[in-house]
Amino acid sequence: MLVFFGFTNCPDVCPTTLSEVAAVMEGLGDDAAMVQPIFITIDPERDTPMALADYVPLFDAGIIGLTGTPDQIVETSETFPIFYERIEQAAAPGGYTMGHTSHLFLFDPEAGFANSWSYGTPAEEILADLRERI
Repeated sequence: MLVFFGFTNCPDVCPTTLSEVAAVMEGLGDDAAMVQPIFITIDPERDTPMALADYVPLFDAGIIGLTGTPDQIVETSETFPIFYERIEQAAAPGGYTMGHTSHLFLFDPEAGFANSWSYGTPAEEILADLRERI
């Protein structure tokens, strides 16, 4: 599993990372069936199931979008080494944006942590790592 925490109103980090995930999935070719990309929102107030259903398919990579109640998101995030916070910003949609960890996490078939990549890691590097593991 490739797991990324973000939000649909993110202006740069999230769409860039999800585009990299899409490039990785495309690069895997037939092996893409062995990897499940997952996008977990950190903004359940705006990222409803409908919002995720509109956003996630834009990347055309078989990404599963997950949301939940604020408490469920907190509980889930506590099992990962991530940070996120709401930042009031008048010019942002809804008057706020979200600050967050921008790592992409890899978990093995038994759901054990395998690796992570920081924001800006090229798809080619992630793809090379995944090919070695598959």
